[in-house]
Amino acid sequence: MMEQEEMSFWDHLEALRWTLFRSLLALFIFAIGSFSTMRWLFDHVIMAPCSSDFVVYRMLCRVSANFSFLPDFCNDNFQVHIVNIKLASQFFTHMTTSFWVALLFTFPYLVYEIWKFIRPALYENEKKSVRWVFVFGTLMFFIGCAVGYFLVFPMTLRFLATYQLSEAITEQVSLDSYMDNFLMLIFVMGVVFELPLLSWLLSQVGVLHKSFFAKYRRHAIVGLLVAAAFITPSSDPFTLGIVFFPLYFLYELSAFFVKKDPVEVPEEAL
Repeated sequence: MMEQEEMSFWDHLEALRWTLFRSLLALFIFAIGSFSTMRWLFDHVIMAPCSSDFVVYRMLCRVSANFSFLPDFCNDNFQVHIVNIKLASQFFTHMTTSFWVALLFTFPYLVYEIWKFIRPALYENEKKSVRWVFVFGTLMFFIGCAVGYFLVFPMTLRFLATYQLSEAITEQVSLDSYMDNFLMLIFVMGVVFELPLLSWLLSQVGVLHKSFFAKYRRHAIVGLLVAAAFITPSSDPFTLGIVFFPLYFLYELSAFFVKKDPVEVPEEAL
């Protein structure tokens, strides 16, 4: 059933205004918090993949020590040197990164505000489905960001930072370049992990069915391999697989959530 009292256009506008206000306020408060702790975040989180003692490298080192065919992650000399070549880059990086960190941590609250705004317009049975959608979407976003931070970005960084075109070139990474790739890969992976949710929504409106995933599975495997090779341009199959398998898992998870093809009724039965 619908809510007891119908809301007028101005009521909806007022509710939207307060939703935006609370969302921006939460974003502002978290931005201040992240701004004040940014030095610690930079040293212990953002810059952590630049050093050989990064937790992922240590774990992969223990794994590769037992399997000779895996690449060596035990190189203690691995170190990416970040340099600043623009006068104001460090200040603006401090500001912009504070915003992105705040956006990351306020994401569940922003989703809740969206849910609270649209909830009065839904029927009771719709509320249960949409609530599940928001929870699942938020969870998948954070899983995607974690995959981006712990797998995709470190593998990309390690390959590109150690790739050498000529010995005459000294490898130094600019702060702007590092942060652009860091934020892009993490947030892109967060968005990519929303594909199962998008597939479910398209299935609900009848646009997508299970036959699509079965028909294009081989095409998807080739496309995902190309995408993984583009993200981590390494000839090493282990590094390629670290990126490929999460993407392929998303494809199969998307296929799981969509509806089966509608059964066609013969004209003779009508």
